[in-house]
Amino acid sequence: MKTKPLDRWLIESLLDTDLYKITMLQAFYHAPEFRTVDVEWKFACRDRNGFDLAMLIPEILRQLEHVCHLSFADDELNYLSKFPFIKANFIEFLRIFRLDMRFVELQAKGKDIDLRFRGPLIHVTLLEIYSLAIISELHTIFHCDGIDLDTAREKLAKKIALLQYQEPLPGFSFADFGTRRRASKVWQEEVLTTLQKQLPNNFSGTSNIHFARKLNLMPIGTMAHEWFQVWQAITRLADAQKAALEGWVREYRGRLGIALTDCYSMDSFVRDFSDPYFGKLYDGLRHDSGSPFDWGEKAIAMYQQMGIDPVAKTLVFSDALTFQRMLEIYHYFKGRTRVSFGIGTNLTNDVGNQSLDMVIKLVAANGRPVAKISDEPGKSMCEDPEYLRYLASVYEINQN
Repeated sequence: MKTKPLDRWLIESLLDTDLYKITMLQAFYHAPEFRTVDVEWKFACRDRNGFDLAMLIPEILRQLEHVCHLSFADDELNYLSKFPFIKANFIEFLRIFRLDMRFVELQAKGKDIDLRFRGPLIHVTLLEIYSLAIISELHTIFHCDGIDLDTAREKLAKKIALLQYQEPLPGFSFADFGTRRRASKVWQEEVLTTLQKQLPNNFSGTSNIHFARKLNLMPIGTMAHEWFQVWQAITRLADAQKAALEGWVREYRGRLGIALTDCYSMDSFVRDFSDPYFGKLYDGLRHDSGSPFDWGEKAIAMYQQMGIDPVAKTLVFSDALTFQRMLEIYHYFKGRTRVSFGIGTNLTNDVGNQSLDMVIKLVAANGRPVAKISDEPGKSMCEDPEYLRYLASVYEINQN
């Protein structure tokens, strides 16, 4: 079965991506360690549920070719330049920036797809979110026959009502992290405008820079796994996590101070982070795998051992959240530390269709394997089992 070309482009602006892609790109651009680093990214669908992804290949390629013709417009660059952490020379780099289809490889693998990006780090890293958003929306169109707006709006209304009918929730806030797995771009915008109007005291913003700009929302984000992974290829493996933390401080000097903890597991993160230098410079931590309650307890204990009041720090939860789950976590940690939430698929793709559980992750840098292990075995990703075992041994991670 072949798909017909769509009559519209799914990505129309290079700002239609997560803020942390831009902040990491700036850090990569400025760091001398990454000037000659080549990388490889790989798509993985954790649960295809029988859907024929291969049938989407022609339209995926056509949509990505369009993305590779886009550039940052002057008004978009003017918007980015107003962020205090974005530097003038990086804006000039973005002014001439283009993505390139030479770095995209896509072929069928039965009914699955083998999608990879291979090329210079700073020239391929932005492909991740655009590609995932394209695949997710094509899935909505061709596998699910679009969105039933009555169903989608009803589901969103129930989420909003759940929060509105609660007792006062001081300090409870959540942001949209759903660009990569959105049912559609149009639906994401409707979700954001609805939340903006109906939950002004709880809805804090979005990771999507395009919609942050268009809707006058707070853009939210710092770093992702790739920032930690790529250091594995350019420094001693045992030092990679600390090098990533120090490299981020070097670039942002205390700004954008939420550190991701699960590239090597929370326990190994605590060992590397338990220095008051990091504890004072970083504003908090982000959870992305494993039990949020166990993770939060470890974070609070770590801060207490450093002599830092956990109430002065923020724990950001972003793993497979629902509105009910956010409330459970909020009430569990209330009064002990600040919490905030980044919710993705359950916000922008809870429309009555079966969504795809998919990612695109870094698997190699400079011809060497790189990996993330995380605090949940199913979220680990590496193409070299021997390297994964070695990494686990270096960071004292039990994978059983």
